[in-house]
Amino acid sequence: MAEYSELSVLIVDPNPGMRGSLHNMLNQASITRIEYAVSSGTAIRQLSKKPYDIVLCEYDLGNGSGENNGQDGQQLLEDLRHHKLIAQWTIFIMLTSEGVYSKVIGAVELAPTDYVLKPFTVDALLQRIRKAVERRDVFWPVYQQLAAGSIRKAITSCKEGEDKHPRYANDYARLRAELLVSIDDLVEAEFVYQTILLTRPTAWAHLGMARCQFGLQKFVEAQRTLVQLLEEHPKFMAAYDLLARTHEALGQQESAKKVLEDAVGISPNIVRRLRHLGEVALETGDVGVAEKAFKQVVAKAKYSEFRDPEDHVRLVKTLVKKGDANQASGVIRDMERSLRSNANTEACRAIAAGLVQEMTGNLAGAATELTTAVHAIENARGLSTGLKIGLVHSCLSVKLDQQASNVMLNLMNDTESGVTMDDAVQVFEKAGRHDLAEGMGEQIKMQVSELLADAAAMRGQGDLRAAVDTLNAGLRKAPANMSLLPAAASAILKQLDDLGWEVPLAEQCAYLLERMRKIDPAHPSLEALQAQYFHTQRKYGIATSA
Repeated sequence: MAEYSELSVLIVDPNPGMRGSLHNMLNQASITRIEYAVSSGTAIRQLSKKPYDIVLCEYDLGNGSGENNGQDGQQLLEDLRHHKLIAQWTIFIMLTSEGVYSKVIGAVELAPTDYVLKPFTVDALLQRIRKAVERRDVFWPVYQQLAAGSIRKAITSCKEGEDKHPRYANDYARLRAELLVSIDDLVEAEFVYQTILLTRPTAWAHLGMARCQFGLQKFVEAQRTLVQLLEEHPKFMAAYDLLARTHEALGQQESAKKVLEDAVGISPNIVRRLRHLGEVALETGDVGVAEKAFKQVVAKAKYSEFRDPEDHVRLVKTLVKKGDANQASGVIRDMERSLRSNANTEACRAIAAGLVQEMTGNLAGAATELTTAVHAIENARGLSTGLKIGLVHSCLSVKLDQQASNVMLNLMNDTESGVTMDDAVQVFEKAGRHDLAEGMGEQIKMQVSELLADAAAMRGQGDLRAAVDTLNAGLRKAPANMSLLPAAASAILKQLDDLGWEVPLAEQCAYLLERMRKIDPAHPSLEALQAQYFHTQRKYGIATSA
């Protein structure tokens, strides 16, 4: 097994005896590039600095003396996956002697490469490693293309791999479908999953199909697929999460809460699911379930390197709704004490304190705290859109109209927020502030006019690509704006006509024209733009269908 001598391994285990035993086992496979982490915190810091080929992780990390000794291997893997600290090709093997079923199912659902129950022999461990390395070697060309950002090439390689490596044909098809989903080619991904299901009706393919249906907004179909999947595979945890989101999309909040409660009952250790349950429960008015869920989130995330002060805000919001000011204040104190080094703590503390002050009737104190929060979010990084919209509502409730408008404008202009111009207006409309909604509408019109003028100037100067980029930036803020849509389609057609046919750009143009047709089929520019699209296709010899 000398070919394994170049593999690098990180052993994550608080027990020095077990680390030594694993080291000796690996040496028998000529693996000598071995490093150690005694806790989740040290593992995260090491993985942040360099990649490893293999991670051997003890499930129970609670026996170490490190500062993060309260986090287990499952929670570590959840953090590593979510924050993309390990590559898709990293071999992650969970080691555990724990017989508690809920923990085992939790580890499995987070998709480690494998898991090994202790005690195990040298041969058993090396056999698992050998199998994982062989599979990784087969997929290595695809992984290299992904590392280079060539997703389309990787998709093509997966298709070729299905024929070249029949043993891994389903694995290649699965990866191809997942990559198609990652670039939002949901129609093609759905077709791939359908093809897989014709020959092998696996649970993951049904889940993939449901994800495509959900992404294509075929929510009833997705719901039907997921219900059937869970009837046949009641322990397939990811299906519960998607089914809950599907219920939410259909306005069935109580059903979403029930699904998440069932999932937590089976696998109680996934922090993001508990957080989702708390959010849905709070929305449905079930303060008891929300409080329990958010308390578990705060407790389970206590030892994570990525501990988030927003979880404390969610718990405070729940306790305020419950009317428990004392307990809410205790949560704020815990946030200040344990998260003082986090850049987002001051903003979260001020938002939470504002909620408590308003609850106790101290509106002046609430206004002071919320004003502090508005200023603090300018220096914060990575705060969620939901938290900021909640701040907008809090500001409105204590008559901080200008601060509410400023926060919403910043959200609207942040391309990462996902808040469109229409969303911004609706927030004020739903709050009963039609005056602020109108003011926001006027500012939006000004911004759209400026974008159109800038794009027209760029187009007039012959910088067609810059004009298209400018209009696309506008569409991300206002995807249904009937001034931007035809302008963007026209600019794209001009670029295609003058600079050559580009398939992704042409597909975008077709999408914009179809969107215009759905919003306003009688729009005066639609027919001419459609004719221009067909003319450009014919110019470059692109086959068309009637």
